Amino acid sequence: MKFERTQRIGEEIKKTITKMLIEGHIKNSVLLNTHSLISVVSVDVVRDLKYAYVYISVLGQGKEEIIASLQKSAGFIRKEVGRFTKLRYTPELIFLEDNSIKNGVEMISKINKIAQAEHREEEIAETEDEVL
Repeated sequence: MKFERTQRIGEEIKKTITKMLIEGHIKNSVLLNTHSLISVVSVDVVRDLKYAYVYISVLGQGKEEIIASLQKSAGFIRKEVGRFTKLRYTPELIFLEDNSIKNGVEMISKINKIAQAEHREEEIAETEDEVL
């Protein structure tokens, strides 16, 4: 169950990290030299505000390297998040790869295959009806 306060804090953390990525505040060679699209999909903050799970989507090469470098820079990012959000206690950030986009593409592909198979079956049934 999500709580309104943790949702608001999660959204603020998401905005701050996204802004830091766009403006290049994170001075990490992997992040600065990447040609991949990095986006913060969501942030789940636990109820006691000790941890925040930051789900990252990477479109392009080096997903594992990018997630690892973000985790390596987590202390700096946490400090900046605390400074920008004015929280008394800033949660520890844990960066995870978000697979929802990949899963969505796979699901659409499966649905399309099923629809094509059904369409073929309908065509076969129509031709059989015409023959009879």
